[in-house]
Amino acid sequence: MSKADMTLLSPQAQATRQAPPRPAGPGREQHTLAGWLFALPWTAIFLVFMALPIIASFVLSFTDFGIANLQNPFQLHFIGVQNYVKLAHDQTFLLAALNTLYVVVVGVPLDIALALLVAIGVNRGVSYVRTIFRIGYYLPVVTSFVAIAVVWRFLYDTDAGLINNLLHLFGLQGANWLGNPVLAMPAIILVIIWRNIGSGMIIFLAGLQGIDQGLYEAAKIDGAGTFALFRNITLPLLRPTLLFVSVLTSIGFLQVFQEPFVMTQGGPLNRTLTVQIYLYQQGFNFFNLGYASAIGYVLFVAIVILAVIQFRVLRSQT
Repeated sequence: MSKADMTLLSPQAQATRQAPPRPAGPGREQHTLAGWLFALPWTAIFLVFMALPIIASFVLSFTDFGIANLQNPFQLHFIGVQNYVKLAHDQTFLLAALNTLYVVVVGVPLDIALALLVAIGVNRGVSYVRTIFRIGYYLPVVTSFVAIAVVWRFLYDTDAGLINNLLHLFGLQGANWLGNPVLAMPAIILVIIWRNIGSGMIIFLAGLQGIDQGLYEAAKIDGAGTFALFRNITLPLLRPTLLFVSVLTSIGFLQVFQEPFVMTQGGPLNRTLTVQIYLYQQGFNFFNLGYASAIGYVLFVAIVILAVIQFRVLRSQT
């Protein structure tokens, strides 16, 4: 480049053009070494407590590792994909998979819809009232899952439960909420949704507050109503937030464990048995750790497939 051309460049561009490449010397190697040393504690923790157990569980899924291997855990018998083939014919596992699918299909849309509705209502409220409602809706999220399940189990009690007693006040017959095979899973889904609304509400609230209010004002001037504003402005601009909430909610519902485990132990008649509970039973009650590992990886594949579908459906079109 000639000197005439150099004069047309800004001082910053001239400095960039004239500066020679920075040679790699001992100082650069020391910075690299220092970076690795700072990252070493976290890397070691990740390898020991996450990477190695993941690899070990994947290997176990191809073995018949069970209670006989507890004395000699390194004496493994590889059986190939027999655990996965057995799952395809395991009627209890298939029932647990159907129950989990029912939880996802019914619970996830309701949870997302209610969380978005609550977020819109809280976003339009008065500032100090809005803070109170945020705390109220988010409080179940940070409360112990087991404590929530125990309290709701008492609320659903057939004789002394608050829900049936309230129904009796209006002359209505109470139900055996957790003992009825038809009502048990919907009752548990209600608890899960109640506990998770606050998490989705906070994320949706952040997305709503990031939307330019001028868009709403311009649309109102053009005569757009409430539903038109929601359909044409709120929903399109919330697509990334909706995708994020949908993926997180789906993963949580696919892994549902605490509520049915504490409230019903998977009963009655295995109608609230989920994949996670069945995995726990096989791994910790019967010590079929190889079989339990296979269940875990089938669930992992299901989570990945569902996430991919959601990304394709809900990702931004821009």
